[in-house]
Amino acid sequence: MDQAYLSLERELAVFLRRARASSGEMARAVHPDLEPAAYGLLVRLEDAGRQRATDLAGYFGVGKATMSRQLRALCDLGLVTREPDPADGRASLVRITEEGRARFTRVRDARRAQYVRKLADWDRGEVAELARLLRQLNTSAEG
Repeated sequence: MDQAYLSLERELAVFLRRARASSGEMARAVHPDLEPAAYGLLVRLEDAGRQRATDLAGYFGVGKATMSRQLRALCDLGLVTREPDPADGRASLVRITEEGRARFTRVRDARRAQYVRKLADWDRGEVAELARLLRQLNTSAEG
C-alpha cells in the first residue's frame, strides 16, 4: 500500500471527525434545534444565493427526501424561506432569511476568528495553498 495514501486517509479521518464535531457546535450556536448537517445548507445559501432544493441536493450528494426534511426543519426555525421560482412557477427557490443570515454570520465570523488564531503561525501562502488543495479535493469528489 502506498504510504502517501495511507497517511492521507488517516489525516482526513481525523479532520472529518473534528469537522463533524465542530459543525454540531456551530449549528447549535446558530439555533439550539439546528441539526449539524443543516448548517452546511446555510453556508451554501449564503455563498451561492437562493437555489432550488434539487440543486442543493445535487450539490451535497443527498437524496431529495433528505434535502426536503432538512429544508423543512430550517423553514420551521425561521432560518430559510421558500419563494416561487420566477423561471418555473411549479418550483420554488430556497433563500436564507434575514434572521438566518444574522445568526449564521455571527457564528461564521467567530469560526473564522478561530481559524486565524489556530493558524497564526502559518505563512499566509501556506493557508492559501491549503485552501487551494482542499478546493481541488472537493472538485475531484464532485466528479
